[in-house]
Amino acid sequence: MSAVTQFSSKLPKHQTSIFTVMGKMARDHGAVNMSQGYPNFETDVRLKDLVTKAMKDGYNQYAPLAGIPQLREQIVNKIEALHKKTYDPNKEVTVTDGATQALFLAITAFVQPGDEVIVLKPAYDSYEPAIELNGGKPVLVQMKGKDYEVDWDEVKAKISSKTRMLIINTPHNPSGKVFSKRDMQQLEALLRDTDIILLSDEVYEHIIFDELQHHSASAFPGLAERAVVCASFGKTFHNTGWKMGYCVAPAELMAEIWKVMEVNVFCVHHPTQRAFAEYLKTPDHYLQLGNFYQQKRDRFLELIQDTAFKAIPAQGTYFQLLDYSEITQEHDVDFARRLITEYNLASIPVSVFNKDQLDQKQLRFCFAKTDETLVEAAEILKKVR
Repeated sequence: MSAVTQFSSKLPKHQTSIFTVMGKMARDHGAVNMSQGYPNFETDVRLKDLVTKAMKDGYNQYAPLAGIPQLREQIVNKIEALHKKTYDPNKEVTVTDGATQALFLAITAFVQPGDEVIVLKPAYDSYEPAIELNGGKPVLVQMKGKDYEVDWDEVKAKISSKTRMLIINTPHNPSGKVFSKRDMQQLEALLRDTDIILLSDEVYEHIIFDELQHHSASAFPGLAERAVVCASFGKTFHNTGWKMGYCVAPAELMAEIWKVMEVNVFCVHHPTQRAFAEYLKTPDHYLQLGNFYQQKRDRFLELIQDTAFKAIPAQGTYFQLLDYSEITQEHDVDFARRLITEYNLASIPVSVFNKDQLDQKQLRFCFAKTDETLVEAAEILKKVR
């Protein structure tokens, strides 16, 4: 390598994502793919038609940086109806290139070299690299047990004068846990009288089961005043490939996010924004989502009753953890690979999300699939030894 091209990696410890690894293995082996978090069924035809109409109507040039006013208004209306919090559509909402970009914008806007960011593990794998790219230090707190409870006393003990941000995710990927009202109240008390920014990843906000409730950071005044709340249209409306999300935050925080947005992508796909602005006018499009996915969760759990896998039913998201400890004591990464190579079924090992790669003999399965796929996967799981 010539002197001109020598460099030091900004992410020296970062390896290829487990999603990329398992996805490639699934394709190579022709496996039933329940690893990556996307539906294998189509989005609503009406929503696709709305995007097409917007393109035909000429909305093919730049949108405003924060998103078109009509969509920002609908986002504000939705949050106000669900969580009794009113955001200013002109100063406190930004439409983003997926929720992952919203998360990255918030981390980049506020985390400076030497800052600490508390991350609850297991955690979505974009958080820590984004923190490190901005010179911050992830401070990791492992959620407890196989049902992933948060020890808020341990979180409190991790707060220091260097703590700039704390990241939460509810409903939680990969565990399916939904933070309770008590969880959010404890967090609110914990952050009171601090300058810590809360980054609340709520991309599965509408996928809640068993009559539980999603408790958004927006609904708690002591959290909303310091929170950047991130959400995903892709997760909600079965079109993850469209890469559309948004974030809301107090105006003084959003002003800093806009500075990063402007030099990043500036704005996101204009025709799709037009479509969502119209589609959100019918709340049932998202209010019925919990029932829709609960039927899939229940169907999957019913189908695997006669297997050796054990499950604590997911409270939310479209992921279900399965405990395989009665089958083998193999490391979860090794077992996940063997499931693909020997049984043609792809999942995600949970240890890759945990602090110190804690292996609790659990695999994550995405049940955002057709009934045919769920049946096929269950038949395979019945054969696993």
